[in-house]
Amino acid sequence: MKEQELETRRLDSARETSHLEFSDPKLFRDLLGNHDEHVKIIQRSLSVKIRIRGSNMEIEGDAVEVDLATKILKQLYGLLEKGYPVYGSDVDYAIRILSGDGRANLQDIFLDTIYISSHKRVITPKSVAQKAYIEAIRRYDIVFGIGPAGTGKTYLAMAMAVAELMKNNYVRIILTRPAVEAGEKLGFLPGDLAEKVNPYLRPLYDALHDMVDFDRAHKLVERGTIEVAPLAFMRGRTLNDSFVILDEAQNTTPEQMKMFLTRLGYGSKAVITGDVTQIDLPAGKPSGLKEAWRILKAVEGIRFITFTERDVARHRLVQEIITAYEQDEPGTEAKDKYQPQ
Repeated sequence: MKEQELETRRLDSARETSHLEFSDPKLFRDLLGNHDEHVKIIQRSLSVKIRIRGSNMEIEGDAVEVDLATKILKQLYGLLEKGYPVYGSDVDYAIRILSGDGRANLQDIFLDTIYISSHKRVITPKSVAQKAYIEAIRRYDIVFGIGPAGTGKTYLAMAMAVAELMKNNYVRIILTRPAVEAGEKLGFLPGDLAEKVNPYLRPLYDALHDMVDFDRAHKLVERGTIEVAPLAFMRGRTLNDSFVILDEAQNTTPEQMKMFLTRLGYGSKAVITGDVTQIDLPAGKPSGLKEAWRILKAVEGIRFITFTERDVARHRLVQEIITAYEQDEPGTEAKDKYQPQ
């Protein structure tokens, strides 16, 4: 009986209650979300209980979780004060960011506007790694973004490219990726070469049309201001005054990667993205992305940014799916696991 009492006291001592007061009733309602959606997300994710009284909150639970919930709510309110509209997805991102780094400042990340799309949607980084990625693209002429699907590697690079084009900092954008078969052969697809490779370029077109309205994008492509092409079409060219994005770089051979990197001319910038866990090259064929990491990681002026499942900017279940698959992989070697820099 005595042991149970001691355990109860220990648990009680680990619990904490935090009181928060908010001065602006309208911003407070925005903080809560529709039908208190934002509060429910925090309660579900952190296992805390949040009681709402007027424009005040009382947060109860484990001391560490209460402290984290308090930071999240205060910082989200600060974003609202700056005019940033907070959505449920932003609450998810805030939880991931501050869970990983309690010293992170959400305003430094969320208020870094990269581009406002044709749909009037503000594109900003949503994680510490995405923020580092954007800053690297601004500072370096060659940047590698390595990590799982859904971490915004290609999307953010394209947003940066379109924004820079609109500022006339570059003459053109070149979007390219290797046309490597993933379960089907190009030869079996109907049409000429251009029609055969077009399905492989579709994701690049989709991202482009998400940022620039269809008619304007079509005109830019027609004029050659934006070029979308398979990697094989880059051979023998010198790319001057261009913002170049190589997507799905894990499916390049070492020779293709070297060819691509040596195309870069004066006044150009290259962003290379890929996921080393999704290589579709034939068995025994080395990945150009992995080899570039090994050979170029110490070269000054080239920056490698790595992403993890924490940076997935899709449905929260996608993050859990990626983690589950990684844990289920038999004999995964540590050397193939890229750690954030």
